[in-house]
Amino acid sequence: MNNTQKSETPAELVIPQLIVGLGNPEPKYDRTRHNIGFNAVDALAKSWQISLSENRKFQGIFGEGNRPRGQKIRLLKPLTYMNLSGQAIRAATDWYKIPAESVLIVYDDMDLPIGKLRMRLAGSAGGHNGMKSTISHLGTDKFPRLRIGIGKPQNDAAKNEKDTISFVLGKFSSEESQLVEKVLKLVVEAVELSLHQGVEKAMSLYNSRTIAETNAETKR
Repeated sequence: MNNTQKSETPAELVIPQLIVGLGNPEPKYDRTRHNIGFNAVDALAKSWQISLSENRKFQGIFGEGNRPRGQKIRLLKPLTYMNLSGQAIRAATDWYKIPAESVLIVYDDMDLPIGKLRMRLAGSAGGHNGMKSTISHLGTDKFPRLRIGIGKPQNDAAKNEKDTISFVLGKFSSEESQLVEKVLKLVVEAVELSLHQGVEKAMSLYNSRTIAETNAETKR
């Protein structure tokens, strides 16, 4: 009886109130693989017509506005450098009293190919320094995240930490950049769905999508 009652109780939707893109400041990091989280926030700001500007209190580039259906949404790009991302995120969440589960973190992932997204409601840092800092400052790993695939070097070129750093801080090729532009459109779609119907719904529809599949559908 109790089990039946529990199963009938609808789970509370996880709706982001703050969306954070991880990356590094300084022009030399612009359009690098490690900064695709910044690019995602820029794409969201453009789509929603939200103005972004430096906010010293939050140690980042910040903007707020109304999401497509009217509810307040906030965007943040920490300027603390990747390893200290959590400082900026904690400053914003403390100021607005936003719970960790309402913070969506967007960042790069070498374990996913370019053209692939992966949303999760919680999880470890997976070796990502920006996420390590975020988990440390929020005091939990129970917050949604959207990983954007940046791929790995061809022929397994990244055999040590130095090679890996060189790869993630490198810029996308012209061909990859075209794919990234399409990926960012997918990111906007996935995030908008998470705002309307919750992160779990967006996970169910977008974790299986890739740009390659989208292109194939377009050609049919």
